[in-house]
Amino acid sequence: MKKYIHLSLIVVVAIFISACSEKEEKSEATPENPVNQVKLESDIMTPEALWSFGRIGGVHVSPDQEQILFRATFYDTEKNKGNGEIFITPVEGNEINNITQTETTEFNARWRPDGEKIGYLSSRSGSTQLWEMTPDGSDKKQISDIKGGINGFEYAPNQEKILYIKEVKLDKNVHDIHPDLPKANARIETDLMYRHWDEWHNYKYSHVFVADYNGSEVTNSVDIMEGEKYHAPLEPFGGMEQVNWSPDSKEITYTCKKLTGKEYTLSTDSEIYIYDLESGETENLTQEKHEGYDKAAVYSPNGEMIAWGSMRRDGYESDKNRIFVYNFNTGKETNYSTDFEQNANGLTWSADSKKLYFTSDYHARFQIYELNLENEKIRQVTEGRHNYRSVEPAGDILIGSKQSMSQPTEIYSIDPATGGETQVSFINKNLMDQLTMGKVEKRWIETTDGKEMLTWVIYPPHFDKEKQYPTLLYCQGGPQASVSQFFSYRWNFQMMAANGYIVVAPNRRGLPSFGMDWLEQISGDYAGQNIRDYLSAIDAVKKEPYVDHNNLGAVGASYGGYSVFYLAGHHEGRFDAFISHDGMFNMESFYLQTEEMWFPNWDLGGPYWEEENQEVYEQSPHRFVDEWDTPIMVIHGEKDYRIPYTQGMSAFNAAQLQDIPSKFLFFPNENHWVLKPQNGILWQREFFKWLDKWLKK
Repeated sequence: MKKYIHLSLIVVVAIFISACSEKEEKSEATPENPVNQVKLESDIMTPEALWSFGRIGGVHVSPDQEQILFRATFYDTEKNKGNGEIFITPVEGNEINNITQTETTEFNARWRPDGEKIGYLSSRSGSTQLWEMTPDGSDKKQISDIKGGINGFEYAPNQEKILYIKEVKLDKNVHDIHPDLPKANARIETDLMYRHWDEWHNYKYSHVFVADYNGSEVTNSVDIMEGEKYHAPLEPFGGMEQVNWSPDSKEITYTCKKLTGKEYTLSTDSEIYIYDLESGETENLTQEKHEGYDKAAVYSPNGEMIAWGSMRRDGYESDKNRIFVYNFNTGKETNYSTDFEQNANGLTWSADSKKLYFTSDYHARFQIYELNLENEKIRQVTEGRHNYRSVEPAGDILIGSKQSMSQPTEIYSIDPATGGETQVSFINKNLMDQLTMGKVEKRWIETTDGKEMLTWVIYPPHFDKEKQYPTLLYCQGGPQASVSQFFSYRWNFQMMAANGYIVVAPNRRGLPSFGMDWLEQISGDYAGQNIRDYLSAIDAVKKEPYVDHNNLGAVGASYGGYSVFYLAGHHEGRFDAFISHDGMFNMESFYLQTEEMWFPNWDLGGPYWEEENQEVYEQSPHRFVDEWDTPIMVIHGEKDYRIPYTQGMSAFNAAQLQDIPSKFLFFPNENHWVLKPQNGILWQREFFKWLDKWLKK
C-alpha cells in the first residue's frame, strides 16, 4: 500500500475493539454509551492509554446533509496492528453507528452522490478493491475487480463513472534486465529519487484511472496518464484531495509534478492538470506564473471556478500556501491571499459557490476561516485553544474535526455566523472521562532580540505549586511546523506531564503562524536566533519556584533532534539529560544522504562544497562533540530515508567514544516516525526510563 494511503491510516489510528467475526447488524453508541469502552487503571495518562484512543479522519457529510460519515481506526496492541472502521452519526450527534465491524481495515469511504450507498476500499478479497454498502451497513458487495488493486477512488457526480488511483509498473528491475538471474538481489540506479521517505522506488508510478460504473459494477478502465512516469497524487503524502471531478462529470483535475530523477528531487514545482473525458486531452492550468507547489484543486459547485493551494517559490516547501481561484468564464486567475499572511489548507466550497472555507494556523492554533469571493474578504470563524483539522459545509452549518493538546480529534458542528460549536462525535468520551489532563498555559516570553514568543507550558496532572518538578524543553521539528494545539501519539505533552514533568514548548523562530519574517529566519541559520529562542524559553520558566532548575532536559525530533545535538555542545550547563530522535548530526553527510534535495538546497543554501555555504555547515552539531558532557539518548528508525539512521548512529558513537552516558534506541521497521503500537509503547517506556534516571535524582 502506498504512502498516501498509509499516512491516512496513521492519522486516524488507535486500539482495536474486539471484532472477531464480521457482523452485519449495526451497533450504536451515544455519549452515555461510548464506542471506546476501555477501562483504565488510573486517571494518569500511560502509553497504553494513549494507544487506546480512537483516531478520527475521513469526515464527509451526506448528500442530504443530514448524516456524517467518518472513519476511526483502533489498534490492538497484542496483535500489533490497527483496524479501520467506518461510522455514521447524524449531524446533530447523539448517536454513533459502526457500520462495518470487520477484521479487515476499511478506508476511503465516500457517499455515493444519490446518498443510497456508501463506497469504500477493503482488502477483504485479498487485494484492495471498491466495495459498497447501504448507509445502515447492510448489503456489503465488492463491485470492482481490478488487477493489482486500487489505492483510492471517487464517484462522478452523475454516478456514471468513477475515478481511481493505482500503481502501474513502467520501469525495469534487475530481473527484467537479466531474466536469466532470477535469484539475483540487486538494484541498478542511474538517476536520483531511487528512494523516498521510507521506500525504495518499486518501479511503479501512481496513475489516475477513469472507469464506467453502472450502479453495481466497475468496468472499462482507462489510464488517463498512460505511459507517463509520474505520480498522481504526489508522493509520499498526497491523497484523494489531489484528485477531483468537475460538477458536470466531464473533467478530472489532478495534482502532479511531471519531473523525474534529479530534476524531481531539486524542485517542488507541481501543477494542476485538467483531463477532458470526451477529448482525452490534458491541460496544464498552472504552467505559467506558478513555480512552487500547486495542489489539491476543487471545482466550485456551479462549475464556473476552480480553487487550489499555491506556493510562490520553487524549492521552498514551507512557503505560504495561498488561495488561487480560476474563473473558466472570464479566464481570470485571482490570488485571494495577497493581504492574508497565513497558510490556507483544505479548501472547500459553499453550496452557492460564493464562499470558500478552509483551516489556517494563527498564533499556534488552527481555526476555520471563510473567504467571501464577492467582497474578497477573509474572516476567522472559530476561536479557542484548539486545532481544526478539516471543515465541510452542511447546509446552514459547518462540520469540522477538532483536537487540542488535551483532547484527541472529535467532530463538531459549527455555526458559521457566530463560531459557536457543538460536539457531534464521542468516540473517546469514555477515556476522556477517566483521565485527568494537565493544565496548558499560554505565555509570551521575551526573546534575546526583544520580541515576544508564544510558549506553551504544560503542567503535570494534580499539579502542586509547592513542589518542584523536573522540566523538559521541547524542541520542534519541521523545521517549519508550528507548536500548535496538536494531539500527538508520540510527542504527547500530556504524556510527558503525566510522568511528572513540566513541559516548555516554545514557538521559536522558524515556525509558521507568526508572520513570514518569523517563519523564514531559520533558513540558512539553523543554529542562530531560533536556538537562542529555545534558551530564552527555558531560562524564563526555570525561574518559577516549582521548576527544579537542577533537573532540566531537552528533547526533540528531526530538526528538533538537530537542536538537541547542537544544544548538547552549547548549553552551558543548563541541561542534565538529552533525547534526540531522527536528528541531523553531520550536515555534510546528511546533504548527500537525504532524498528531497530541494529541502537542503533551500535551508542550507546548497552543497557543502560551495564556498558561499560554508557558514551554515559550520553549525553542524558533529563539529562540537568535544563539548559534550551530558547524558544523551539517541533514537532512530532504519527506514528513515529523510534523515538516514547513520546520523543517529554517528551521534551515539561520538558519545560512547567520549564515555558520555548514552543509549541508542533503534527501530529496524520504523521510518521518520514510530507507527506500530508495540514500538510506540516501547518508545514511551524507554523515553521516560532515560529521563527519570537523570532528572529525578
